[in-house]
Amino acid sequence: MRSVPAMWTTIASWIAAATGEAFCVESRTAVGGGSINQTCTLSGQGQRYFVKLNALGSLAMFEAEAEALGVLERTATIRVPAPICTGTVDRFAFLVLEWLPLGGRGRWEQMGEQLAQLHRITSPHGFGFERDNTIGSTPQPNGWTAEWAVFFGRHRLGHQLALAQGGAIEERPARLLIERLPEILGEHTPVPSLLHGDLWSGNADFTTAGEPVLFDPATYYGDRETDLAMSELFGGFGDAFYQGYRRAWPLEPGYERRKILYNLYHVLNHYNLFGGSYAQQANRMIRTLLD
Repeated sequence: MRSVPAMWTTIASWIAAATGEAFCVESRTAVGGGSINQTCTLSGQGQRYFVKLNALGSLAMFEAEAEALGVLERTATIRVPAPICTGTVDRFAFLVLEWLPLGGRGRWEQMGEQLAQLHRITSPHGFGFERDNTIGSTPQPNGWTAEWAVFFGRHRLGHQLALAQGGAIEERPARLLIERLPEILGEHTPVPSLLHGDLWSGNADFTTAGEPVLFDPATYYGDRETDLAMSELFGGFGDAFYQGYRRAWPLEPGYERRKILYNLYHVLNHYNLFGGSYAQQANRMIRTLLD
């Protein structure tokens, strides 16, 4: 994306209005690593902020992320970058966050313990969230639902199947799986825990002071095991993380099978985003769950 100095001046004025402190941009540094947004840091007058930019149509996505970060921050369980402001300028939508000095070394046990503390936060409204948001760039519906099997079947698996194109996903077994969710879940009746929602290793780090940090959430209230399951999908966090979590809140019997079910949602999402071999992986997971 191209930018002009006036755009950064305008964003600086939004930051000043949100924080109540004067702010002028003295330097801008591009930050790599993201596949969805353009990111950078803005620095000046001893302050620094992290900024995400995308097309104008991404404003709702940024607003949802800011709301989720605010909810997570207020729990005071695990550190997240505080949301500063969202808005539009020229042809872009933007999200400004607290800048945190990441890349440090910390205790993975502590991160697991703090995640368990986050999961102790529950909703009286059932499963869902105050608003829809996104998982990656895919819309994620979060309508309040009383029963977990209904929520996961309708708003997670069913939603991703509705997005799937090209016939690569075997639809009949997939629909049968959704019908059999109450049977597969059995007597597992989770409480609606506050979740990060997109918990893979790329969305977790430590500050240079060693404090655990989570970012880029796709937050909702759901089965806490969905966070743990996704954390294992792309390489995992290491044994210390899981030991810390299980000491704080042991998992229930049957998790290993439910892990396949919950990760099916993310594999289907990756198929819808990237195509390729994710369809074959999803079909194998469906067949395993139906056996």
